[in-house]
Amino acid sequence: MNLDLQFKIKNNPNLQRYLRENSGWYKYLNRSPEYLNTFNEEMKEKYKLRPGDKLNNIVDKLDLLTSFFNVLK
Repeated sequence: MNLDLQFKIKNNPNLQRYLRENSGWYKYLNRSPEYLNTFNEEMKEKYKLRPGDKLNNIVDKLDLLTSFFNVLK
């Protein structure tokens, strides 16, 4: 793995944690650094860091608050 790729992974704790949990990615990233984008997208999907996931999380929290306030009425 080249140094630039190693620095990118070390500077992002989510990438570093995902690489440790899914060690099969070492093989792909060692062979070709172009896999970093695929690796990053898979990490975001697993940890639900995509914009749509964040929006769904906010909507779920608002629904929970709404139902809580409806119970108090």
